[in-house]
Amino acid sequence: MNILVDLGNSRLKWAQQAAGLWRTDAALLNGQEDIVPLLNRSWRELTAPRQVIVCSVSAPQRLLALEQWVQTHWSVKPHIVRAQAEQLGVKNRYRDPQQLGADRWAALIGARGLGTSATCIVDCGTAVTVDALSAQGEFLGGVIFPGLRLLRASLAQGTQGIDATEGDAADCPARSTADGVAAGTFFGLAGAVERLLEEYRRTLGGTMPVLLTGGDAPLLAPRLRVATTLVPDLVLKGLARIAGTL
Repeated sequence: MNILVDLGNSRLKWAQQAAGLWRTDAALLNGQEDIVPLLNRSWRELTAPRQVIVCSVSAPQRLLALEQWVQTHWSVKPHIVRAQAEQLGVKNRYRDPQQLGADRWAALIGARGLGTSATCIVDCGTAVTVDALSAQGEFLGGVIFPGLRLLRASLAQGTQGIDATEGDAADCPARSTADGVAAGTFFGLAGAVERLLEEYRRTLGGTMPVLLTGGDAPLLAPRLRVATTLVPDLVLKGLARIAGTL
């Protein structure tokens, strides 16, 4: 059995993978730097794996703690995934390929495993990334901007009179400050994604599929006025493809 791990800024996601087995789970990090208690709660009942494949965009100390936990409890040295110039049919056209986030690289590899048409990948996490993958398997580039949580936090931190109170994003136009923040960030994010997809179609073609992933993807999907396919475990699917080559 393999355990595939996506260590993000706000969530820890993992999958147990074996013949006939694909079981995913996740836990919120809640800003805690020490993830050992979370690993003790979440992983102590898991069967020791043959391989642990990890991609991380989290703090280095979190990744180090995870590596040490895995080696201590399972006697396995984790394989840490990093972007490469080329892997599993995906060519990285970043000026410096190693600068690409490991989660984005894994998502691209996961997308390539689902089909060979030109594809756009929208990952809605702490940050939102919108990435372009050509029919030839070339990662042409992408954009990065704040996700819902960061957008709302920036308003609370950068203004007087706006706090972090949860509002209702359904009301638009909104009739309270909290609802205004919730709706403004939510519809603003949806609008930004739609505009980017419009731009990407000029390069990738009008029929490109759009794969939607990340923690906030289920919230965003119903608001987008374009066809999308929800693939919540896209990064983990990419890690599974990488695991098959090790």
